[in-house]
Amino acid sequence: MSVDPKRFCEHLSAQGVTLYTGVPDSLLKQLGSHIMATLPREQHVIAANEGGAVGLAIGHYLRTKTPAVVYLQNSGYGNIVNPLLSLADSDVYGIPMLVVVGWRGQPGVKDEPQHVKQGRVQRELVEAMDLPWSVLPHDPDEAEKLVEEALAEAVAKSSPYVLLVEKGTFSDAAKLPKVESSLPSREDALIALTKAVGNDAAVVATTGMLSRELFEYRADNDLNGDRDFLTVGGMGHASSIALGVAKADHDREVWCFDGDGAFLMHLGTLAVIADHAPGNYFHVVFNNGVHDSVGGQPTSIDKVDVPAAAKALGYRYAAATDDLESLPAQVAALREHGGPALLELKVKPGNRADIGRPTRTPAESKAAFMAALD
Repeated sequence: MSVDPKRFCEHLSAQGVTLYTGVPDSLLKQLGSHIMATLPREQHVIAANEGGAVGLAIGHYLRTKTPAVVYLQNSGYGNIVNPLLSLADSDVYGIPMLVVVGWRGQPGVKDEPQHVKQGRVQRELVEAMDLPWSVLPHDPDEAEKLVEEALAEAVAKSSPYVLLVEKGTFSDAAKLPKVESSLPSREDALIALTKAVGNDAAVVATTGMLSRELFEYRADNDLNGDRDFLTVGGMGHASSIALGVAKADHDREVWCFDGDGAFLMHLGTLAVIADHAPGNYFHVVFNNGVHDSVGGQPTSIDKVDVPAAAKALGYRYAAATDDLESLPAQVAALREHGGPALLELKVKPGNRADIGRPTRTPAESKAAFMAALD
């Protein structure tokens, strides 16, 4: 049995819920697709990060006296710990909300290595925060009953209530329409950029499809990918990892291959990079305008002039292109100006259906990367 996202949202509406906010998750993509397809912008906000979603829910309650729904993957749970405990908790402001968490890495369910530890300790994390919580049942009638009880308890206790959602809980919903675009694919852009950068640089690649595409390109062409650090988890942190490498190795170029969702998630990091990065730091944002790996929900990047934002935050140089033939010249311009420098590379959403996954474990990739830079 599974829960119909339409029925689930209609039941929440009947309980007075008028705002959904969060960061898209693969286990919740059916729910996210339904919300995107049916709710007006006034009732749905895709936040830059999970903590920001909690802040939105707090503000919503202060004005409406009704709890909001905050949704996220448990890999982003760390981003909500502080605002939940220091703001929303019943011992502070006492703000009720329903926190719907996709339970990646649930014990007994096969998952990617970056999710295993988080999933194993997820229940203990919620319990350590002394928050009420439950696992959302797969049975639709039981799910409705639990949602009613959860919202009632959240209001009665002036507290967030956490619902853990297992794989396969939600049934299929209407998919978001495919975006037609004349822009190059991210994979083609990645290959062209990698060729322009060359083989001597260290590359720190963001989480999601981009790292998978980079690994497969190196492997299929018998290229040495030991200097690639694939940030398989920790969305938004690849740029900081690249900064750490660049500060410790001034004699080697360090390139961060980032995504627009990850770029927005911790945008303040750019100011720190500008303040501390040596001239060997180069930042490329692959901008397809969506959270591609978890359902294709849009980011807010279309409101941002990415090069202007980078310059305003202190980067020496920034530019944008969607022309793959210009990439050798674009890379040369970044090198000429010196880092920190940024290139926004505009690409279309989507990826090959048969894209593989890294065959190395994270520990093996770490060891290879460290050895390659010695």
